[in-house]
Amino acid sequence: MPNPAKTLLFLIPAAVAITWAIGHEPGPDALAPSTLKSDESILFYPTYGHFDKQTRSWRFDVHGKVFEPEDSSFKRAALIAALKSSAGLNNDIDPDAFREDRIRPFLVDNERGKSVTVDFAGKRYAAGTSQPNGHFLSSLSSAANPWPGGHSENQIARLQAVLPSGDSRSFRGRVHLIAPQGLSVISDIDDTIKHSEVTDKSELLKHTFLRDFQAVAGMAPLYAGLHDRGAAFHYVSGSPWQLYQPLEGFLSEAGFPKGTMHLKYFRLTDSSGLGLLSSQQSTKLAAITPILKSFPERRFVLFGDTGEQDPEIYGQLARDFPDQIVMVLLRNVTSAESTDRRFQDALDGVPKERWMLFDDVAEIRERVDQTAR
Repeated sequence: MPNPAKTLLFLIPAAVAITWAIGHEPGPDALAPSTLKSDESILFYPTYGHFDKQTRSWRFDVHGKVFEPEDSSFKRAALIAALKSSAGLNNDIDPDAFREDRIRPFLVDNERGKSVTVDFAGKRYAAGTSQPNGHFLSSLSSAANPWPGGHSENQIARLQAVLPSGDSRSFRGRVHLIAPQGLSVISDIDDTIKHSEVTDKSELLKHTFLRDFQAVAGMAPLYAGLHDRGAAFHYVSGSPWQLYQPLEGFLSEAGFPKGTMHLKYFRLTDSSGLGLLSSQQSTKLAAITPILKSFPERRFVLFGDTGEQDPEIYGQLARDFPDQIVMVLLRNVTSAESTDRRFQDALDGVPKERWMLFDDVAEIRERVDQTAR
């Protein structure tokens, strides 16, 4: 029998080829149901929509994944062996200590070539065709103000997959419809609102696969207060999409506001494990830039930490979008000083009153409150 530790099971970034479908509003029966088999499932990820003043319509995204659940003990053993080896974890660690809700999403069979049809506000839309990694993504539009509240306030709209006749299952998702004006929060997850110890790869993998997720003290109440004042939330992380459901559960249980999720594409293909949690500056920039461009009249507060590349990423964005980004707040997990050369370079050109390192939430509460006002 092959040795799992030597099996090629390396998590590397997928070359993601996403087809963007521009859709409008066909009649309710104009589109065929999704081409989904009974042993295949759809997982929708939370996205956002913005109001297009020129066309007087909502533009919104639909993003999800088609997969077949897989329960392979050999795949599981091989993945765990690769993770332990690459992180230098003790080989005596019981494989059963690895959380099933964290491991299982990496083991599913991704389904390609599946067309997905969704029902949104009573109308059917073609939501794209799944790629080799199982993901589908589409950009759609809908007539103005089909939901209570019009386009002047934030709201959540629901969607669900249209399934073949006789399939009684239900796969649902949500779209955050965000008003053109107001305050938005873009937040990192690891070491910003959740303890991860990203700079220590052994501890990072333990936090990710072995332990309960633990919230950073005070961050959930801070975010909840901003949400109560009308702020919209976007969570942008270097974690892979396979961890979406555990992360979504953590955010809910810890009391963080619901928001859109923007994670990293990975496929299970061949040999080491640490690459799956490596931060990618280009990935975060690619996720955040479209958000800023979609809401040119909104004000943004960016939350991150000093552990990896957030200062450099946020500094670049603050220079590129100076009229929109009103504050950059970085949780200090490296015992750094704001006068360090790193931050002077990373945030060069950003007014000093618009960025701050903090060790404790109490240090930024007043400044956040002033920004929200």
